[in-house]
Amino acid sequence: MLLCIGHRGARGYAPENTLKSIAKAIELGTPWIEIDVHLVDNHLVVIHDNQLKRTTNGIGKVSNKTFNYLRSLDAGEGEKIPTLNEVLDLIDRRAGLNIELKGTNTAEAVVNLIQERCSMGWNVQQFLVSAFKRHEIVKTKQLDDRIRTGALICGFPFFNAKFAQKLGAYSVHQCLRFINRKLVKDAHRRGLKVYVYTVNRPEDVEKMADMGVDGLFSDYPDRVMHHKRFNKISH
Repeated sequence: MLLCIGHRGARGYAPENTLKSIAKAIELGTPWIEIDVHLVDNHLVVIHDNQLKRTTNGIGKVSNKTFNYLRSLDAGEGEKIPTLNEVLDLIDRRAGLNIELKGTNTAEAVVNLIQERCSMGWNVQQFLVSAFKRHEIVKTKQLDDRIRTGALICGFPFFNAKFAQKLGAYSVHQCLRFINRKLVKDAHRRGLKVYVYTVNRPEDVEKMADMGVDGLFSDYPDRVMHHKRFNKISH
């Protein structure tokens, strides 16, 4: 089964990491959605970059700003930078959520919120916490071993997934440019899923299906879900 994951919502159709983008992903029937979080003034805010300039009308580093300042910004098409709580309220268990830890020391706050949501009816398997920073993955597993984690990489050559296995990860996430059959085979041998970002072109969906990866992050999740190869190997 090939899993489709909406990249920062459905950012090909709406400003990334906004409620509008996430709502579009849900509208398209995307089974999983990926977002990025930073911790600011004890609030988990959903934004990818460390700097504000690319995706908002603000300037400076996210970590140097107050929560109120961040909420005053336009994140595109009149959208505000949402909180993780707002995202969870919007999704309302209609899709799984991959939370990528971007800011420093975000693991504990994310784990606490996941546990709170699980007490409200979410299933812990509806969450996947991923990070490039390996200590954040370790921290997540230490705080709650039930939570699935994803180890992010973007580089070459990566021919084995031993590092992810040692972290206790559920999945390894590699970029499209550097994914290879050796990594896929080795990850599967170690019991790990392989998810690839960011896959938007039909020919790349075809290539990834042939390679045997388990999931694709896409800015246009409908393109993946409507691809002929996707329909043959997913349900």
